[in-house]
Amino acid sequence: MTHGSRSLLILILVILAGIIVPFMIWGAQFDQAFSLKGARAWMEGYGSWAWAAGIVLLIADIFLPVPSTVVMSALGWMYGWWLGGLISAAGSMLSGIIAYAACRWLGRGAARWIAGEDGLRKGEEVFEQRGGWLVALSRWMPVLPEAIACLAGLARMRWRVFLPALACGSLPTGFVFAGIGHLGQSEPAWAFALSAIVPVLLWLAAAKVLRR
Repeated sequence: MTHGSRSLLILILVILAGIIVPFMIWGAQFDQAFSLKGARAWMEGYGSWAWAAGIVLLIADIFLPVPSTVVMSALGWMYGWWLGGLISAAGSMLSGIIAYAACRWLGRGAARWIAGEDGLRKGEEVFEQRGGWLVALSRWMPVLPEAIACLAGLARMRWRVFLPALACGSLPTGFVFAGIGHLGQSEPAWAFALSAIVPVLLWLAAAKVLRR
């Protein structure tokens, strides 16, 4: 393993620790407070602004252990799979954009201190070659969406690649879990399968357009 790879690995572990530690400390409380019914009740407390409260919860998942798929299901339960899916996808995209932008413009100095120039350069190479896949596929996984969005920002992944990749991952995830909530179901295995397969198909199409 090269020095740059080791430095990048350290940076990844630091970012993951910053995300996982809050889950370890407050995860159980958030899971209890934001069950499907609990998330719906919390959002309904904001009346006609319930959809905005849902988006705020999805954005808060950047730094708090909010169960985002449960929030998306609650939005589907309240607004139906179509509108709930749009709101869920919008919240997921805003979360990714904020994490990316904050790390791109505010976190570069700290990342350089942790990983050094070699580590940052290695990160830039990784996201230049495989960033689209990493961003698109990470949106359906636990913990990874925030970490990958942060790393993409630190690596200064190009906006014109990051945004389509983010959409390819956020749209299917938002609609799948909103659909689950609309049907009143829990999270079955097929939901995760759809969330994994559809981003791949969408990114294959988007990558061809970007290359042109």
